[in-house]
Amino acid sequence: MEEKEVKILVISLVVLIIIALTLLGIKILIGSQNVNQQKQVNSIAGEELTNNYEQIKEVEKTINIYKGVDRPIAVMIDNHKSAWPQAGLNNAYMVYEIIVEGGETRLMALFKGQNLEKIGPIRSSRHYFLDYALENDAIYVHYGWSPQAESDISTYNVNNINGISESSKEFWRVKDKSSPHNVVTSTENILNIAKRKGYRTTSSDKSILNYKAEEVNLEEGQNATKISIPYSTSNTVSYEYNETTKMYERYSKKVKQKDWDTDETISTKNIIITFAKNYTLADKDNVGRQGLNNVGTLDGYYITNGKAIKIMCIKNSRTDKTTYKDLTGKVINVNDGNTFVQICPIDAKVVIE
Repeated sequence: MEEKEVKILVISLVVLIIIALTLLGIKILIGSQNVNQQKQVNSIAGEELTNNYEQIKEVEKTINIYKGVDRPIAVMIDNHKSAWPQAGLNNAYMVYEIIVEGGETRLMALFKGQNLEKIGPIRSSRHYFLDYALENDAIYVHYGWSPQAESDISTYNVNNINGISESSKEFWRVKDKSSPHNVVTSTENILNIAKRKGYRTTSSDKSILNYKAEEVNLEEGQNATKISIPYSTSNTVSYEYNETTKMYERYSKKVKQKDWDTDETISTKNIIITFAKNYTLADKDNVGRQGLNNVGTLDGYYITNGKAIKIMCIKNSRTDKTTYKDLTGKVINVNDGNTFVQICPIDAKVVIE
């Protein structure tokens, strides 16, 4: 082979090698770009999944018992035996029970964003219930009032609706109960009257209780599957824990409480007991109306999911919100669910077992 031909062959081989190396480099570069693109896609997808998961978690954390901007409505509920069964208690986010004259109790049920055709039977106001209507920023609904309540409603400028002053179409008497235990109304009527009176029907106030969407279990608490709360020698409220529903079923004077229309058992997720000194007022009527020392730091219990812990119930004034703390001074977490607040005599022999 001549020298010229050898040179041509060498040059050809070099060109082929350069072309091969160039093609290989392009392939590696494209592959690298594809990997980077895939990483970017995976990263974006990962971020989206993370964001979606966080959104889902956020949705899961939404509190159901207390939400929206509807202003709460506080309704005085008759708790005399002749008034049983009552309507609407299972729809209330909180129910306060406090002693009145004669060793009886009266209830104040708080509703938020509910549409109920019947609530009641409705009874008259007692002045210390105003403290809890005010701290919940609620429109206060009653049928009549004691002299002390009438005076305090004026003094504290309480947005109230007195059913006695409204039409019989808005507060009406039913025939299956006897007077005075048979007055009822609806949330629609309450809101219509409130608007007519110029009351605010929305609220930005936070809830009294520090609700948690995650299950609150009182690991260090004492067992609490049966609770007995005597208000007087003739009037004891009790609860029994249902392990299946994780709810407490309510009894009053040894009678299991039911809803008037649905016949469902009255039950609650949370129970708060507050010990407060009550006393008989020396008023001109001399009918045994009560007063209540509920301002200050009071002893109590928080009960949920079969356990109970001791707490402090702190109320700095009649209009201030009550703060519920454990014995270390930390605000208690409360399960997302309805709550019965049992404000009972300071010397009540409460039994928790």
